[in-house]
Amino acid sequence: MITDSFGRVHDYLRISLTDNCNFRCFYCMPEEDYDFTPASRLMQPNEILELARLFVEQGVKKIRLTGGEPLVRKDAGQIISSLGKLPVELVITTNGTRIAEMLPALLEAGIKTINISLDTLQPEKFFLITRRDVFHQVRSNIELLLQNKIEVKINMVVMKGLNDAEIKDFIDWTKHNPIQIRFIEFMPFSGNKWTSNKMFSLDEILAVVEKDFAVLPVKGEPNDTSKRFMIPGHEGSFAIISTMTAPFCSTCNRMRLTADGKLKNCLFSDGETDLLTALRNNEDVLPLIKSSIWSKKKELGGQLLTHFEKLDASTINNRSMITIGG
Repeated sequence: MITDSFGRVHDYLRISLTDNCNFRCFYCMPEEDYDFTPASRLMQPNEILELARLFVEQGVKKIRLTGGEPLVRKDAGQIISSLGKLPVELVITTNGTRIAEMLPALLEAGIKTINISLDTLQPEKFFLITRRDVFHQVRSNIELLLQNKIEVKINMVVMKGLNDAEIKDFIDWTKHNPIQIRFIEFMPFSGNKWTSNKMFSLDEILAVVEKDFAVLPVKGEPNDTSKRFMIPGHEGSFAIISTMTAPFCSTCNRMRLTADGKLKNCLFSDGETDLLTALRNNEDVLPLIKSSIWSKKKELGGQLLTHFEKLDASTINNRSMITIGG
């Protein structure tokens, strides 16, 4: 098992398939013109499978595929199919645009849960955020997943003055739909123009929901990053990911493998370990993995992010969100 110096067992691996995306959300990838990683520097399908198999042999029980947008890779179906044969829970985070064409591969791989990134229920605002006019396509694909009995979780990054007024609308959506809305506190990354006055906190989100609904806490899993809640009479539920105001580092079990084969032991870590080069040089990768996780900081990658009101995002040394994989 892969363990850090604080005794945390790491059995959840997030694999970014690409830093490419067909959206241009400002909080993730600000520039319309972006220098994506050349294909030769990305992990190839056989390399992804080899590394994933090694992690599974070391106790990894869950693999999440991320991006960029993972499904824009031309060989995404091949990768999903091969990983689906491993004895592991395979899940995906996607913007939802390519669900219809990828559905056969998703079903074949036995994927039972998909997270969809969706920050607004208003078509005009969707275009403002993503710079793409595909809102109705995404909504249609969400319905397609539900029709095929795939569990859907909606990731909604709450930003003050942009979409915080839609929190109730998202909760209303759970009334007759078996979805989980995951409200996410806006986090600072390189280039995303984060400021503390844009952040809508856990307490603020709960206060908005509790104005109109009776809210009951739900016991989560041991390594949950979210705080879960239910509303009596609603088919769905909601959760809050409070990275900034109430971090969950003490139970962290996550590792992140970037699309170019670098292992990050924390979302906010400013260091990373090059597994892909070692793999291509026929070196033993396992000691690199164990060393990286053993050196993991106690919380937030060792960066001082907790007093977010005083945080200067320009001082954060990290990749942009799109090159990490979320």
